[in-house]
Amino acid sequence: MSALSRRRVLFGGAAVGAGALLTACTSNDPGTDAQVKTNSSGDANAAPGTKVVIGFSAPAADHGWIAAITNNAKAQAAAYTDVELKTVEAGADAAAQRAALATLIAQKPTVLVMLPHDGKELNATGLEAMRAGIPVVNLDRAFPSQAAYRLQIKGDNYGMGLAAGDYIGAQLKAKGVSNPIIGEIPGIDSLELTQERTQGFNTALAAYGFKVANRRPAEFTADSGQASATALLQALPKMDALWNHDDDQGIGVLAAIKQAGRSEFFMVGGAGSKAAIDQIIADNSVLKATVTYSPSMASSAISLARLIGQGKGMTDLVELQVPKEITLASETITKENAAKYAKLGF
Repeated sequence: MSALSRRRVLFGGAAVGAGALLTACTSNDPGTDAQVKTNSSGDANAAPGTKVVIGFSAPAADHGWIAAITNNAKAQAAAYTDVELKTVEAGADAAAQRAALATLIAQKPTVLVMLPHDGKELNATGLEAMRAGIPVVNLDRAFPSQAAYRLQIKGDNYGMGLAAGDYIGAQLKAKGVSNPIIGEIPGIDSLELTQERTQGFNTALAAYGFKVANRRPAEFTADSGQASATALLQALPKMDALWNHDDDQGIGVLAAIKQAGRSEFFMVGGAGSKAAIDQIIADNSVLKATVTYSPSMASSAISLARLIGQGKGMTDLVELQVPKEITLASETITKENAAKYAKLGF
């Protein structure tokens, strides 16, 4: 698989070493069941060490995937007695986040963790921090320059598309559908992550001899999902399968499908929200699967930032330092395995 052959470290959803990937439930209350890695008495990195001040910035949100990112980061930082977390409001756009980060960089935190509004637009800020001697953990939306970060940890967007396309292709093939009508509702089309998801989806479908019949972008919100789905359903009076890139916007997508009274197709979601997993388990809608893009990466980012700040590596790896790049594998959640993934829902 081409997505797995790139020169990077790939981990699945289980915990790996000290401060690697994390398991637990997510909610929008950072004090309850956020995805937190607890210290193990047998882990050499578990004992408190040199104090690390971690600066943190992510786009503001009060629900959904982005909210889980911030909640997970705060909860993970609170799990360490040797970590102080300093957060700044990211504002409404890249310019506002850039200004907020300039203030944070001036305070000289030990390490800076940031999920940028847009990786390309915040690349210069990453470079500024690195040149100031502050290691940067680039979370999710990638900086184009490797000089702009010490560690990049993100989900596998291309792999999401591959997973969704492979599931859809296999299901249609098993049903004997030779010329399917397939719809797609991506997120914000101008973002590189959306483009990578679509590329992976098209690649996987092509392996089955299939292609997308109609595509209507949304904006990662329920309202935009409903509007895009309504337009797609009107454009395709019959459909065999649909991939919606994001479970948050999927709330609106499913509402539009219900309103239109359509049920002749099946749908795959994206990210792995708790609501989506619950619906897959209930098996009472067109949603039959979702492909993961877990906000647990924020918890991992804090744990790894702590290790970087203390000059430590990951205990399960031979190397003495934390890797340069980590990409989380995208996994397919279906009714058969949904109970296992329920604790990772956000």
